Amino acid sequence: MFFDSWSSLLRVVVVGTLAYAALVLLLRVSGKRTLAKLNAFDLVVTVALGSTLATVLLNRSVALAEGVVAFLLLAGLQWLVAFCSVRSARFGALVKSEPSLLLHRGRFLDRAMRDQRVTREEVISALRSSGLARPEDAAAVVLETDGSLSVVPGAAAEGREAEVLRGMRNPAQAA
Repeated sequence: MFFDSWSSLLRVVVVGTLAYAALVLLLRVSGKRTLAKLNAFDLVVTVALGSTLATVLLNRSVALAEGVVAFLLLAGLQWLVAFCSVRSARFGALVKSEPSLLLHRGRFLDRAMRDQRVTREEVISALRSSGLARPEDAAAVVLETDGSLSVVPGAAAEGREAEVLRGMRNPAQAA
């Protein structure tokens, strides 16, 4: 239960070191986008790379070469999806979600919050993290495609719509 054999420990050290080195090399070659968290697909790739590394480390039935091929496959698929997303708006819309406006000019957009399963408390927490004391102090709070909440301070909009909000669908106006 606590110890199988010295050879098992040696395998973890050797295979772990080689798998880690292969993953770092792959990440350097494939570029920053491979570990970006720009959308749900990027998150899935990042988690899958970690899961693959853990499997190679701890599962004796998975050879190092199989793990490296899995790393290459995941990075290649991520590259292909990013490549196609940049070149085709239709494909991009298929694999990426849109940001959602949750608070606009100090008003909570309850329908959008309900649709995105975000509570007022979570929006207020994002406001606090941004140093804002009241919802009225914000031009907007946006649920980004990676699941994070972005706050656009009201001072940034001063009498006009903040440029970063252009083109965003406001559910309050659509209703």
